[in-house]
Amino acid sequence: MAEWVTLCSVSELPPGEREVFGVNNRWIAVFNVSGKIYAIEDLCTHDGNVLAFDLQDRPSKLIGHEIECPRHGGRFDLRTGEATRSPAEIDVPWFEVRIMGDDLQVFV
Repeated sequence: MAEWVTLCSVSELPPGEREVFGVNNRWIAVFNVSGKIYAIEDLCTHDGNVLAFDLQDRPSKLIGHEIECPRHGGRFDLRTGEATRSPAEIDVPWFEVRIMGDDLQVFV
């Protein structure tokens, strides 16, 4: 059953930051890009690698609204989940986001 899930307070994710949350057996990467919040599944559809951080826990490259997979360079649009650069060809799941008071929520 789909529902809105509170992840954190908006103040905990300032512009330029990202965080990954475990929700209903999924890892959801949440990004604040210039004050706008986006959420995608933290899973590269090319090889199953994480997207938000590399394996040394460093932030992955963010180019505008696109996240680049740290392993093979595939890219995904944070606004839609669309795969935008090879070798990624399959879109990554995208989640609707809302702010309720100071709570940042995703629809899962």
